Amino acid sequence: MNSLDLSQRPPRSPRVRLGGYAMLPRVIDKARASLVGKAGDYKYGNPMDQHFFAFTGIAQDALLEQVKTGAGDWALLLWVNANASPKRAPHEIRTWSEWLETMPVGEAEDLEWFAAQAKRINPARADLQTIMDYLDADDHVSFGGAA
Repeated sequence: MNSLDLSQRPPRSPRVRLGGYAMLPRVIDKARASLVGKAGDYKYGNPMDQHFFAFTGIAQDALLEQVKTGAGDWALLLWVNANASPKRAPHEIRTWSEWLETMPVGEAEDLEWFAAQAKRINPARADLQTIMDYLDADDHVSFGGAA
């Protein structure tokens, strides 16, 4: 299995798409790394991953079983499309991915957490507005990048 060491570098950005699905390449990276004990601080099946599982109707454990086979990204996408319930049209996948990329932070408690994380990354940054903005910035900073 071709797996990243997520203690050495981040998974793919949540914005990277596979078959139109935002998050899918990141979810795959985290699944592969978790299977070989190289997930670092990343958690397969975290709340952001759950958006993908809810949209596709695929069980987290079922995808992990497919990843265990050593399948490449293309084969995993074909499996996702074959096993998604309900089946999603390309325009639905695109609309969901666009929504996910711009998804608001959420409730007041979530806003407090988000504000604290943005401040931790760089108090002067006003461009961190979405969870995906935060994930990309946190990935960059966590591996030595300037905020």
